[in-house]
Amino acid sequence: MAAQTETPAFTSYVALGDSFTEGLNDPDPEGGFAGWADRLARLLAEGRPRTPEGPYDFRYANLAVRGRLLDQIVEEQVPRIQQMQPDLVSFTAGGNDILRPGSDPDEVAERFEAAAARLRDSAGTVLICTGFDTRDTPVLKHLRGKIATYNAHLRAIADRNDLAVTDIWALRTLRDRQAWSEDRLHLSPEGHQRVALLAARALGLDTAEAPDAPWPATPVHTPAELRRENLHWAREHLLPWVGRRLRGESSGDAVSAKRPDLLPLG
Repeated sequence: MAAQTETPAFTSYVALGDSFTEGLNDPDPEGGFAGWADRLARLLAEGRPRTPEGPYDFRYANLAVRGRLLDQIVEEQVPRIQQMQPDLVSFTAGGNDILRPGSDPDEVAERFEAAAARLRDSAGTVLICTGFDTRDTPVLKHLRGKIATYNAHLRAIADRNDLAVTDIWALRTLRDRQAWSEDRLHLSPEGHQRVALLAARALGLDTAEAPDAPWPATPVHTPAELRRENLHWAREHLLPWVGRRLRGESSGDAVSAKRPDLLPLG
C-alpha cells in the first residue's frame, strides 16, 4: 500500500459492481480476491485511528459479483445503500452490457445515470470509473468506439450529478501487458493497485506511489512467441468466455458478495 499524507474524512465505504470491483485475479491471503476496491478501502482506513478493539475506525463492504449486468447491480446492490448510508460508494457498472452484441451505449448510460442519482440520495460521495482503453486488447479492441462513447456519457453524468471520477481510460500504464492477468480480461494485482491509487487521488488522497509510474522492463518476445501466446490465450480464456455468452451463462451465477455487510476493516 502507498503511504499517504492527507486522508479524506471517509469513515465508511461500499463498493458496487461486477468482476472488476470484486477483484478477480488479485488473490488475497485468505484464498479469495482483493482487487482495487479492497486496496482503496485499505488506503482510506490507514488514515483513520484504530478502535480499542483493534480494527480501524472505518467500515467497508463489497457487494460486487462477477458477471453482473447493470440492471442486476441496480436490483441487487443499489438498494442496500439506502440501508447502509455510507460516506462513500463506488459504482462501476455497464461494462458487461457494453460488451454484449447489439448493446447501445446511449441507452446503457441512461440507466446508469438513473441509478447514480439514486445513490447520491443515500451516500455522501459517489465515485464512478470510466472503461478501459482496449486499443491493444485482442477482440475487445473492436469495441473501442462503443466504450469511448459510454465513457463520454459517464463524464457528463458525473458533471451533472457531482460525482467523483476515476478516469481509467486516461491511465496509459494500464495498456501495458503487465497490468493484466493471464486471461487479459481482468487486471493483475499490480494493475488493481494502479487503479486503487488513481481512485484515491480522484477522492483527494495524496499517495506516495503514482498510478502512472513506469513499469519495469520486460523481455521482448519474438513474433513466433507472441503467436503461441495468443493461441494459448484464445484456447484457454477467450473461447470459454464466448461460450458462456452464447449459452446465456455467467461466471457469477453461483457467486455471492464476498463482503456483504458494512463492517470494521481490521
